This record gives sequence, structure tokens and C-alpha cells, in this order.
Amino acid sequence: MLRTEEAKPFRLQDYRPTPYAAERVHLDLALDPDATIVTSEIEYALKAGAPAGAALELVGDELVLLSVAIDGVELSADAYVSSPSHLTVHRPPTGLFRLTVKTKIAPAANTKLMGIYRTRGTYCSQCEAEGFRRITYCYDRPDSLAVYTTRIEADRAANPYLLSNGNLVESGEIAGTGRHYAVWVDPHPKPSYLFAMVAGDLAKVSDTFVTQSGRTVALEIFVEHGKEDRVDYAMDALKRSMTWDEQAFGREYDLDVFMIVAVSDFNMGAMENKGLNVFNDKYVLAKPETATDTDYAGIESVIAHEYFHNWTGNRITCRDWFQLCLKEGLTVFRDQEFTSDVRSRPVKRISDVRLLKAHQFPEDAGPLAHPVRPEIYHEINNFYTATVYEKGAEVVRMVKTMLGADTFRKGMDLYFERHDGEAATVEDFITCFADASGRDFGPFMAWYRQAGTPEVAVSGSYDEDGGRYTLYICQSLAATPGQPVKGPMVIPIRYGLVDPDGQDMTPTRVTGAEVMGDVIVLTQVSHEVTFEGLTARPVPSLLRGFSAPVRLSVEIPEADRYFLAARDNDPFNRWQALQGLFIEALINGTQAARKGRAVDVDERLIEAVGRLLADETLDPAFRALLLALPSEADVARDIGKDVDPDAIQIARHAMRRQIGEALMPALKAAYAANATPGAYSPDAGSAGKRALKNTVLDYIVHAGGAQGVALAKAQYDGADNMTDRVAAMTVLCAADGPASKAALADYYERFAGDGLAIDKWLSVQAMTAGADAIERMKALREHPGFSISNPNRVRSLYGAFATGNQTQFNRLDGAGYNLIADLVLELDGRNPQVAARILSAFRSWRALEERRRRQAEAALRRIGGTPDLSPDVADIANRCLA
Repeated sequence: MLRTEEAKPFRLQDYRPTPYAAERVHLDLALDPDATIVTSEIEYALKAGAPAGAALELVGDELVLLSVAIDGVELSADAYVSSPSHLTVHRPPTGLFRLTVKTKIAPAANTKLMGIYRTRGTYCSQCEAEGFRRITYCYDRPDSLAVYTTRIEADRAANPYLLSNGNLVESGEIAGTGRHYAVWVDPHPKPSYLFAMVAGDLAKVSDTFVTQSGRTVALEIFVEHGKEDRVDYAMDALKRSMTWDEQAFGREYDLDVFMIVAVSDFNMGAMENKGLNVFNDKYVLAKPETATDTDYAGIESVIAHEYFHNWTGNRITCRDWFQLCLKEGLTVFRDQEFTSDVRSRPVKRISDVRLLKAHQFPEDAGPLAHPVRPEIYHEINNFYTATVYEKGAEVVRMVKTMLGADTFRKGMDLYFERHDGEAATVEDFITCFADASGRDFGPFMAWYRQAGTPEVAVSGSYDEDGGRYTLYICQSLAATPGQPVKGPMVIPIRYGLVDPDGQDMTPTRVTGAEVMGDVIVLTQVSHEVTFEGLTARPVPSLLRGFSAPVRLSVEIPEADRYFLAARDNDPFNRWQALQGLFIEALINGTQAARKGRAVDVDERLIEAVGRLLADETLDPAFRALLLALPSEADVARDIGKDVDPDAIQIARHAMRRQIGEALMPALKAAYAANATPGAYSPDAGSAGKRALKNTVLDYIVHAGGAQGVALAKAQYDGADNMTDRVAAMTVLCAADGPASKAALADYYERFAGDGLAIDKWLSVQAMTAGADAIERMKALREHPGFSISNPNRVRSLYGAFATGNQTQFNRLDGAGYNLIADLVLELDGRNPQVAARILSAFRSWRALEERRRRQAEAALRRIGGTPDLSPDVADIANRCLA
């Protein structure tokens, strides 16, 4: 049965400030793998208005308390009460006092990878969201800001580098012990979740950056020995990020040194600790032989994201975890803008929307739906979601769309000016734009309060005699958990009215809604928007650039949709029009497959693909996106209910084969034309050619029989870069046969021991469909290339299977669900954060057809009924089943 005992939820409405301010924190870390002694000396003072004599209530997590003292005097046993998770001092002094607490922790035994842990001989910390409490007793909440001084001591031979936040102010030897120490001071007040320390024997790569005011900043990247040759791109991305933030937002770096440490065992992608960013090595290490174009783009984006947090997250943090989108959504928006400026803006926009639709839209449509700013949570680790990050970024983007670039910049400048050094709220942020623009943003706040993806339905009519075109627009927002009734949203719709020659028409007058340039702002459930002064019937191009995170359906003739796919001068909408045609054809094909009928692809669609394939005026990366079929998960999302993954796969394979057969000469010509001879370069232009070449290769292999397989094998054998090698191996595995087995064996022999390369090998096999998938997964679980203790290996195998192998995860016999359930239960006691994130793959189970629903529910109930689940896993299981 489902667990009914749940931890007390946290509610936004219950927020109260702490009675005491923690003004200064002095940490002394005497590092030892099994018995690290932590001495925390924190200066507390009663806040104005707080009741005198209020207890000081601090939190911990699996701590061993050694001693407690106030102002140097050890407390008697009746002056406090403690447990591994709490420390309460009953009657602290009313003035400023110094609380000294000694705790003991065991970094080597810390498999949760939160707090301080030891990995591959290196001590490392991860404190967001609530990891600092695994180091010492504290408030451990974002609104408790203090200046930190950190002293680290450790065995010198094993740990030549001792790193922490801020600037190094002192270091030296501890005579006669073989140990040494370092003292770091961070002058900028920060919450405990931004504390960081690293100690170990690492290699350092150094550079410098000169800020716009002329200050020289030391840049240092620390990696495992032997991997120094893989950090050049990360260093370059860091320097470009620093320059861009000065130019785009006027933000200059504020310490003497900026450090990045890459570690192999890390729960997250990276962490923006002030001045000492700790990274999953996946987002630092790259060279052509081991990293794909996607890896290079990911490094660029994540390096930028964590650096940009210096201002949007560190200098201004969030008041409480309900405001998480204030730092994460805003910073995602900033890193998206950076990538758009340094690469192709249309390609970046399409890529971001694909990610949003693949991850956030299903979240909004299922049991894990929550607002961008949730009002209740049980476990904060489970709210580091696509809704907070990607949808949060879209909300910021809508503000810019409505205000324009100049006024948006004024609002951002005001935000930095007003709230530097503070823990802010969403209201603080939005008020800055209201004040900068004079606009009432009250109704817009619904985007932060209401969960779900708005549906916008549009139809139109043209009055030829009057030269008027009218759009009938209606919005709706379905019920989500805890929110049965919703109000209308403020939705900016960027539009174009395309004439028969493919040019945008300019109306003389627009009525029926607020219009700012080429943006219609919806504020009501329905609008009739009329455009006057038109000389021909326009084809409406709506939601250009994906100006709002909504589902849009437009009633226009099919011929108009093909017209937009071919002629719309907005790149995003051109892509969206073709994707819509693909999706509709795939849904029709799925219905045919379920009825046992043949799947036929409309000749017009094949012709449209052929025209795009031949259009060499288009950026190759953009053409690759246009030609890529929607994924099986994309089709399932649009079907919405009674989903049959097997039928979707049949339809998708049939479409890919028929397009490939019909356009084979053109596909082969495009493949040859986009080969990139010469030395590998990760630049956007070269990466775009490889993307187009490998998209085309997928069609060729699935339609070209033995010749297609031979081409893929030749690409694999001759590849001088990981992008082409993995692409070839992927299509060979999909085709199955001796060539795939040979490629897999060769790949492992080449890269055994290189964890990041083996992640790709694991994922390719995990996402390969076939009746033997479960047995393959079980064999890989026992393979020496896999490690249950490394989050990257777990995500690469089990995460890839659950999210990227739709037919085998959703098997009729339930074996896929049980495979993941077994993994979640095994992992829960070791690393509950990773277990909970793998479990979230069940979020769309109610959309499946009945037989699969029964199997998925049984697996979820088995998990939910297991005694002593972690709060992380119990929360996801309970919400999925609610």
C-alpha cells in the first residue's frame, strides 16, 4: 500500500524570518576521510522586533555533536538539546554572542554527495539546497546571509590544494604534522548553500581576465591529473562569459580569483558557490576525440550559467526556496541570451523550445505539475525542475518581449541597484520592471502562481471588401494538482501577417487587444483582434520566436501551413510549421498502426522536406533542425491520452523510411556536401554541418539497407571526432546487426577508463529499442564500465533508458517499469536525489493506454509502499499516485 506517513510540508504562506541574524561565520575544517572535525564559530544577534529569550533553533543532518559553547564557555547539558538533525539553545544571550559548535563528519562514507564528501581522493562539498546542515548546525536557509572566513587544514601530500570561497588571505605549514592550512575570506555576505570547499591533489590550469574597470582576475580550473588538455574550451567559455556579462548587463566580477573545480562524482551539473564553482566534469572536460558538439555547447552554456549566477544568485540571492526561479529561471534566461549572441539565435531558440516541450510541458500536464513559484513542497530537492528553470526563463523572456530591450535593461539595472547583497523575492524582481516601465504587472504575476500550460486556440476571417482580417483568440488553462480553477494569463503573442509573396504586411490599425509593435498582449479569456488596411488575405504567423510558453492551435487551411513551412520569414515559426505537419502525419500514422493498417506519408510532406534539403541558402544547423523528425515522446505528448508507444514507433519508422527512400539521391548529396574535412573545430558553423550530415545519415541508414549501414560503418571507422563516431554508432545500433556489435566493442576498447566517453556508450545502448532491451540493461548493470556510485553512470544508463527508450520503458509486460523501480529502491539509501530524479520518468504514466497504466501504477505502488523511503523518493512516488 502507498505510504501515508509524510513529512510536514513547507508552505510559502508560513514564511517567517529567523529571530537571530547570523552575521559572521568562522569555519575550521580539520579534514580526515573518516573523522573530519568541524568547528563552526557563528556570531548571532537578536533581530529588532524578535522576542527576547527566543530559543536559537538550528538544523543538522546526520551530525555527531562534540561540544557547544557560547562566548568561549561550554554549555551545560540543560542549556541545549541536540540530535543528529537539530540543535536548540534554550536561552541564548540577548546581545551579540558567539556560538561555537564542534561536529564530526565522515566524508569518505558520504554516498549522498551532499555536505562534504570524498571522491577519488578529493574532498568536495555540495550545499545547495540543504547540504550545509550536513557540515554543522546552522539556520541553513537562503535568507540567513553572513560573511564567511574558512580555515582548512589537511595532509599536505594528499591535499596540496585547499580551496574555499572568496580570496586566499593566509596559508602555511603545521609544524611536525605533515599537514598544512589555508584561510579564505569571502567579503560578500552569502547564505550557507553557497559555501564551498575543495581539497585534494589536482592539476591546475591558469589564466587571467581584465575587467572593464581594469582589475586583473586570476582564473583557475582544477581537474584530475592528466586531463589538463581538456579544459581549453571551458577557460575560453569563461572569459567570453565574463566579457558578455559586462557588455549585456553591466556586471563586473568582484573577487581576486575565480575558480572552477571539475569532479567526477556530482549530483548536479554544476554549482555556483561564490568564487569557487564546483562542476560535474561533464561540463568542463572536452577534446575532439572524447566530446561531441553537444558536449561543447553544454560546456559553454553551463560555464556561462554558473558564472552569471555571481550576480543573479550570489550577490542577489533568493529569500526562501519558494523563490528558486528568481535565481534559476533568470540565470537560464541569461545563459540562453549569451548563447544566442555567440552562436545562431534562431537555432538556439528552437533548441531551447524543444527542451521546454520535451521536459517542462509533460511536467505541466502530469501529477508533478507545480507553479513556477510553488506555494508548497515536501522536499526542495525535487523542485529543481524544468518548470523552475526553463519555464522560469520563459517568464523572464515574456517580460522583455512586452517591455522591449531598452526598458528591460533599465529594469534589470534597477534590480541590481536595489537588491545587491539581499535575499529577494519574485515580487521584488517584478516590481523593478513595473517601476522602470510604469506598467502594471499585477495580472502578469499569474505566471508565477498558476501551474499548467495555457492553451491558445485561434481562428480567423478575412473581409476582402473592407481589407480587414480578424483573429478570434481564446485561452484556457486546465486544472492541475491543487489548482482546479484558473484565471486568464497575460500572454504576449508576437505575430506576422504574411502576404502571398512571403512578405509581412503592415496593418494601418489594430483593435481588440493591447498591441505593442508586432506583439499582441492577451489579458482576457477571449479576444477579437482586427487588423485593418490589408490588401490581400494574410496567412497568420503567430507566436513568433515562441513568445510565450503556451500550446497554440490555429485553424488555417493545410495549404497555409505548408506555405509557412516554406516561406515564413520568422525562422522559429518556419520550423514550428513543419514540425506541426510532421506531428499530424505521425499521429495519423499511429492511429493506422493501432488498427493494423499501413502507414503512408503524404507526398506533399515529402516534397516539403525535399525542398528544404536542397535549400543551401539556409544555415546547415537550421536545416538539421527542420529535417529532424519529432521524437516518439514528442508525438506521445501531442496525442495526450491513451498513448501506445509501440504504434508511435511503427509510424515514426515508416515516415523516416519513406522519406529516405523518396529522397535518397538528395540525402546522399547533402551528406557529401556537409562532410567537414580538416581539423575538428567546435565552432557553430562546423557543428552545424556535422548536425546536418548526421541527420541525413539517419535517414539514409533507415532507408538504404546494406548500403546505408556500410556508409555508417565507414563513418564510424574513419571518424576523427566524437560527434561523428557516436552518431554513426547510434544509427548502427538502431539498424542492429554485426556492424553495431563491432562498433560497440571497438568503442569500449578505445575509451575504457574514460568515464565521460563510456557514458555515451551506455546511453546509446540504453536508448536502443528491441525485445532484448531489458536483458541488455541487466548485462550493462554488471559491466565494469558501469558504477552505481557515480551519478553520471546511473543517469547515462537508467536515465537514458527511462526517458529515451519509449517502447521498452513502457513495455506491456511491465518489465521496463520494474527495472526502474528496482534501481530506484536500490539507489534510495545511497543517493536519494539521483533516485528521485530517475523516478520522475513516471510523470506521464496516466497518459498511457490502460494496460500500460496498470503496470506503471503497480510499480509506483511497490515503491511507495516500501518502508523507510527517503523524503526525496517518497515525495515523487506520492505525487505521481495522488
